[in-house]
Amino acid sequence: MNIIVVFPKIEQAKQIRAVLRKGGYSVDAVCSSGAQALQAANDLDSGILICTYRLPDMVYSELYEYLAPRYDFLLIGSKSQISERETADIVGLSTPFKVHELLQTMELLTYAFLRRKKKNRGRPTVRSVGQNHVIGEAKALLMERNHLSEEEAHRYLQKCSMENGTSLPETARMVLSMMGMHL
Repeated sequence: MNIIVVFPKIEQAKQIRAVLRKGGYSVDAVCSSGAQALQAANDLDSGILICTYRLPDMVYSELYEYLAPRYDFLLIGSKSQISERETADIVGLSTPFKVHELLQTMELLTYAFLRRKKKNRGRPTVRSVGQNHVIGEAKALLMERNHLSEEEAHRYLQKCSMENGTSLPETARMVLSMMGMHL
């Protein structure tokens, strides 16, 4: 599970990251804008995004539109901001909060995320057009350079993905990178 922390002031994001690390969580990205968060989220598979109400380039609801349902959201803000949130899918934590409140909220979010992920494990993965394009490019390259059929190239990517514990799009990006192709 990936965790992204987004606050306009990078120091605040780093403070949240420090608290989470002490609580046993690994934070994958610390960002100061919505654009940075979107880039980080696209590089990662899915997880939890922790943000404040307003970022320099967008508000939390715009991030939510781009990243739901791949990411669960924890909105940190004033009581009025939390009460104004537009969807019940976004968990809110009002400021000021105590460290244990943040950690308990993360525990609940993590539990719900992992439970949902386990439940959806048997369902086919829905990928973005960009992810499908990267996978297609990697398969085409493997077919051309290694004289594989499309099915063999796909199985090769799946096997590497499982062995490395990475998603299929991540594995395809690695194959393209290793074979000298630039995205």
